[in-house]
Amino acid sequence: MKKFRTVRTFSDAFKREKVELISLGKLKIAEVSKIYGVSKSAVYVWIQKYGKIAPGERIVVEKVSEAAKTLELQKKIAELERVIGRQQVKIEYQDAVIDIGSELLGVDLEKKYDSQQSKE
Repeated sequence: MKKFRTVRTFSDAFKREKVELISLGKLKIAEVSKIYGVSKSAVYVWIQKYGKIAPGERIVVEKVSEAAKTLELQKKIAELERVIGRQQVKIEYQDAVIDIGSELLGVDLEKKYDSQQSKE
């Protein structure tokens, strides 16, 4: 025997109220979906239609674990940028030492070093 789905029709006022509660953070999309037996995608349609979202904007739903992962990745990026910065300063310092040494000795140390390496 086939099960028939219950078709529910919600008023515009009802949908606006739920969208307002979601935007205020009093309800979550998943909660509205579960309580009223509608799909999450239907709730997103309500938000698009009745929400205060400007055209062209998107709603991004992020789980706590995704937010934590994003924060962790941002910290990792910042640390790597600091490492790259330190390495760049080190390279610039070494280049300056080579340039000053070349001037003081009157020899192009960079060329001399490269030619000694190629002989080995």
